[in-house]
Parts: sequence; C-alpha cells; structure tokens
Amino acid sequence: MSQQVALVTGASAGIGKATARMLVARGWRVIGTGRDPGRSAAAVAEIDAAAQDGGAFTMLHADFDSMADVKRLAGEVMALTPRLDVLINNAGGVRDRIIRTDEGNEATFAANHLAPFLLTRKLLPLLRATAASAPAGTVRVIAVGSSAHRRPESLDWDDLQSLGSDYNMAYCRAKLANNLFTRELARRVAADGIIAQAMHPGVVASNFASHGDDNMQKHMAAAPTVSPDEPAETLVWLATDPEGGRDAGRYFYQKAEEQPAPQALDDAAAARLWQESEAILSRLGL
Repeated sequence: MSQQVALVTGASAGIGKATARMLVARGWRVIGTGRDPGRSAAAVAEIDAAAQDGGAFTMLHADFDSMADVKRLAGEVMALTPRLDVLINNAGGVRDRIIRTDEGNEATFAANHLAPFLLTRKLLPLLRATAASAPAGTVRVIAVGSSAHRRPESLDWDDLQSLGSDYNMAYCRAKLANNLFTRELARRVAADGIIAQAMHPGVVASNFASHGDDNMQKHMAAAPTVSPDEPAETLVWLATDPEGGRDAGRYFYQKAEEQPAPQALDDAAAARLWQESEAILSRLGL
C-alpha cells in the first residue's frame, strides 16, 4: 500500500476533474466525487485514459447540499482505502437565491463550507493514521477558496448562513469560512503531522456559476478566464511539492503564496467558526 491516495471532491468537471487527471498521470490512486451521473461517467472515461504508472481512479457520488450524504460518503471512502495522503476540498458553487436544504441549512453555505468541514472531520482518523507512517508534511488537506473572501469584513455571527441578511454576500462569506477553517484545521492537526493549506483558483472557464444569479452569469461571461488546468496545476503542486508541506495555514495563487485578507487571519474567528460549525452539525445528529 505504498501508492499515494488522494480524494478530490467535485471531480466530475472543471478544476476537480483536471486535478484528478493530473494525479493519476503521476501514478496516484484518486477517489473523486461527483453529483451529476452523466458528467461523472464522462469524467471517469477521461481520467482513466490519462492514468500512468499504476494510477487509478474511482468515482463516488454525493450531494454536498446534504450533510447526511457527506457522512455516507466519508464512510465509503474509509471502506475503500486504508490510507489517505491528500484531501482536496474542491466542490462548491454559487446559487441565485436563498435555498434551504431538507436539513434546514442554506445551500451555498452547506456546499461550500459545512460539507468540506464535515468530510474533513470524518476523515481525520484516516489522515492521522496515514501521517503516522508517512514522511513529515506529506499528508495534506487543501481547500479551494476564492479571492471573494476579501469582500465581507467578517462573518455575520448572528446569521452565519446568510438566511436573513444580505444574500449577495453568502458565497463570499462561505469563501472566507474556507480560509478560517483551513487556519483552525492547521492548528488542530499540527501535532499529527498533517498540513492544511488554501488556494485561490482564479476565474476559471467551468460550470461553476451555472446556478448563479444574472450578475454572476454576466461577470463570468465578461471576465477573462483560465482553463481548469491552470488551478489544477497549483493544486497538484500543493499536493506533491515540498513547499506545500511546510508552514501550514497559508494561502496560494498560481503556485505562489499570497497574503489573504486580514479577516482571514483572525484566529479567534477561526476558532469560533469551528465551534459554530460543530453546533450546526450536532443539531443534525452528526
């Protein structure tokens, strides 16, 4: 079991698919997640065709709006592999309006923050077990964030999920949460030898904004975009290069460290977000 294993969420399209393709081409075993059956099947064919040196790919299905489904997914991952070297929390998206999930969460917050928070928490035993026998700094958790985290001055602790306040900031707050989660996770797992980092992918030509409002659709249509391969190269670099395995809790763009917004460096907010996220999941019995 010396083959390195990565879990890439949102691997049915865009950045996630490109990242999985690049990792199997390096001989990694990659487990991907996807929601749409058609896109997932097409992605499997493309990623399998890129595999070299024993690289292999498995696609699992999950809906990141549902925390119960995320819990189920974590169980499937742990049944599939006795080790996990890298977890790439890539899946996410934006909505055009407030949508309450069946569990009562706001969908943008659920998919972009709660889902990766819960998945990471459930997989920590597997990550810790791998880190115990792996070279220092090689077990990593990487969050795909966004420069949108710079827009909100802080999280709204009275309305963390943007259910009653300005919904236009919901995605931006969720992306700020990605940075804060990475920071607190890095602190909590430092003694285990696990490294947590975050990155900004840029404006990517993908289906990311397909459920966004008119302003988001127009912004994406007018903005200069890059191929999903560009941020995927940064993700693979963060997963494999020694630079990604040191000084946890950092934020990267195009294979270089970048200074995040001051509100993303607030350790008190990072700790509180962890507690608030645990409380939300506890109410769901998770």
